[in-house]
Amino acid sequence: MYAVIRTGGKQYKVAPDDIIAIEKLLAEAGSSVVFDEVLLLGDGGDVTAGAPLVAGASVKADVVEQTRGDKIIVFKKKRRKNYRRRHGHRQNLTVVRITDIFGVDGKLAASVAKPKTKAKAKAKPAAKDKAAAGEATPAKAAAKSETKKAKAKATPAKAKTGEATAKKAAAKPKAKSAKAEAGAATPTKKAAAGGAKSKPKAKKPAAKE
Repeated sequence: MYAVIRTGGKQYKVAPDDIIAIEKLLAEAGSSVVFDEVLLLGDGGDVTAGAPLVAGASVKADVVEQTRGDKIIVFKKKRRKNYRRRHGHRQNLTVVRITDIFGVDGKLAASVAKPKTKAKAKAKPAAKDKAAAGEATPAKAAAKSETKKAKAKATPAKAKTGEATAKKAAAKPKAKSAKAEAGAATPTKKAAAGGAKSKPKAKKPAAKE
């Protein structure tokens, strides 16, 4: 279904979910506006024309934004008068989105189709995911227990290696003590060389004259 409305001195053919830019309206973005000047209603082959307006018909729309149109150049000239005038202009516009069309006697004739909610469809996969997670948790617990058992088996081997290293450490000091005893029993070369040197001979006093 479609309608022909008049606003801002212009006529627009609109249908539900259409977005049009019209002359500026005093309305904020997000608010709703109603166009009462409906000149024509059409639904397929059925056309209802107003004289000049269709009684009881109206169109509802939501304001999308307040904007400005493209810049245009306004140039004025008078020949042989040395007259030149050049100006720029940007028209203030309001962008609206058509939501509902009300027919004769104010009955709703057409509206924007509302999207179906998919919350339920999304909730089911979430429940499946939770169930899958619940099934996966026992498997994870079993894997953890197996790893703990493997660690417990590995600990005795580590303890044995620790005992072996302790035995080696105990054997090393004994060897060092044996070497120290051998060193005490045998005098060093320097000491032997010092014992072998003879004592210096005492000098005889010189004879008196």
